[in-house]
Amino acid sequence: MANKTYDNQAQKITVTVPVALLERLAEYVPARKRSTFIVQAIEDRLAIEEQLAVLEETAGAWSDENHPDLDSVEAVERWICDLRNTWTIPEMMNPESMNNE
Repeated sequence: MANKTYDNQAQKITVTVPVALLERLAEYVPARKRSTFIVQAIEDRLAIEEQLAVLEETAGAWSDENHPDLDSVEAVERWICDLRNTWTIPEMMNPESMNNE
């Protein structure tokens, strides 16, 4: 997951962590890198929670009645293929343009 950029402000907190979990942490993460590791773990978990909240909020937004043209796997695959065919490659990244030089 992407790292968020924060200002330099930080705040110490006190949390209670099971001893066995701390032992696992110590086994894999050096002492001076644990805060960074824990912050990243919190960011990762929050990103998952945010995604789950959006999924829950938008549950039921799709209805088959609104998309009768996508009523089969083949139809969905055709729609994806058509969509991808509209994508363009920037000229400088196009392998065919590199052969012309």
